[in-house]
Amino acid sequence: MKKIYIALLAVAGFLPATAQDAYESARLMTEDLNGTARYVGMGGAIDALGADISTISTNPAGLGLFRRNMVTTSIGLVSQQDVNKFDRLGKTNLSFDQIGFVYAQRTGLQSFLNFGFNYHKTRNFDQILSVADHPMRGGSLNKLSYAKHIRGNVDRGGYSIDFNKDGELMGYEDANSNYRANTYSQWDYLNMNAINAMDAVDPATNENYTEIGYNEADMYNFDRSHRGWINEYDLNISGNCSDRVYLGITVGIHDVNYKGYSEYTEGLNFSDGSDAGVMTLADERKIEGTGYDIKAGIIIRPVEFSPFRIGLSISTPTWYDLTSSNYTVLYNNSAVGMYDKGENSESYKFKLFTPWKFGLSMGHTIGSMLALGASIDYADYSSADVRINDGYYDYNGEEGSFSDNIMDDNVDRSLKGVATLKLGAELKPDPCMAVRLGYNYVSPMYETNGVRDMTINSPGVMYSSTTDYVNWDATHRITCGMGYKTTNGWSFDLAYQYSTTNGTFYPFQPEVSFTDFGANEVCTSTPADVSNKRHQLLFTVGYTF
Repeated sequence: MKKIYIALLAVAGFLPATAQDAYESARLMTEDLNGTARYVGMGGAIDALGADISTISTNPAGLGLFRRNMVTTSIGLVSQQDVNKFDRLGKTNLSFDQIGFVYAQRTGLQSFLNFGFNYHKTRNFDQILSVADHPMRGGSLNKLSYAKHIRGNVDRGGYSIDFNKDGELMGYEDANSNYRANTYSQWDYLNMNAINAMDAVDPATNENYTEIGYNEADMYNFDRSHRGWINEYDLNISGNCSDRVYLGITVGIHDVNYKGYSEYTEGLNFSDGSDAGVMTLADERKIEGTGYDIKAGIIIRPVEFSPFRIGLSISTPTWYDLTSSNYTVLYNNSAVGMYDKGENSESYKFKLFTPWKFGLSMGHTIGSMLALGASIDYADYSSADVRINDGYYDYNGEEGSFSDNIMDDNVDRSLKGVATLKLGAELKPDPCMAVRLGYNYVSPMYETNGVRDMTINSPGVMYSSTTDYVNWDATHRITCGMGYKTTNGWSFDLAYQYSTTNGTFYPFQPEVSFTDFGANEVCTSTPADVSNKRHQLLFTVGYTF
């Protein structure tokens, strides 16, 4: 077979409209339970209790309870259970998680005006995902590309195949169009040119022509390493009125640095079921950029002589401006297709607006020995807005954008509202010692039948270079910790967190139907059960003055 290099950037670069697909965007919208060791040790349930710098991003009024200045910094170890090293990413990694300070200024007998800054890692992407030797029945990645080819145009979730001026197979909007179809993805391009197309001879005329077909797979393997982070830098102003009402507002800047590398391998068969060899799609994806949001909160002591507190918080969407780039290689080590290798790369900008977030919390202390906290947060991820950059800039150099309504519909079908329940307790058997316990529950973000749909007419599909996705279930986090505070202002806190999430992995979307030579056919993908079990050990040093 011949070797091909496919420069997809040259093909698609003339299109200014760019967007991201639903599942690639979804991984940027959730947050880990992370911050100071006290915050993590209590399961994050201190939004109404306050007086911890980590509340700067959950309920900004929490910093209004500080009476003295404080500086803290946190580092940790994160270890993933039941995985093997892949792409030089090990199961245990060091993480710098937090640093910040609060400056407390008295403005009255019982009133303070406080200022705070905090950095913390909201997402630690370090994760390995693997599926080994899983059976495939009735489908393959190249069969999905073939199904879209048979559908024929974008209105039916497909494309019309023809050669361009360079002799490459391209997918057009329909048989009469010269415009590339949004449904014709990077991986479709590689499949069509390297695997689906075959040299053939017409027996009637003895002339050579290109025949397009497909081969099913009987098994697949998948490995992916996720790396990187989302860092958040928060600036806060907060205070209180007569030690009864606490108010705060935080402006947050988010820094995204994500890198994923995956290898997806299929064992292909001939039509008689015999072994045809394997193909591997290797993909490297990077997402970088920044975003910002605004958070506001209030904490109230409704009864004057009671320490019981109620907190309310609200956070605007995070308005992200991002750049995504990929380098993708298809290795065709099989006896089918025309080429043994295909390569492509692409880089594009897009915008993502996450949903609004709301919080309700309660806190109570019993003397100086026991603190109890509970809170619930809610965000409707089905309302997230994936946006297309339009290529036009205003006087400030800001590029305009508009909603990718078709991709947003896929977001609405695949994602849903998420409630996060946080419960925590802190016991102080001695004024210098603290013992903490916590529980954190995050309801499922993904619909059980959510689909990363590669047949919709969106630029997010055209720029996709992979097809896999996971519908993750609920997340359970169990936490504990302890702390020690010296008489000269130093504090040392340690926390442990165990989190577990189960999910269903799909190598590509299931049940894509088409009619081939009068017969009804379906391209199916066989899901696999996966899990993400993670351990975190977090250490915080603080100084109060």
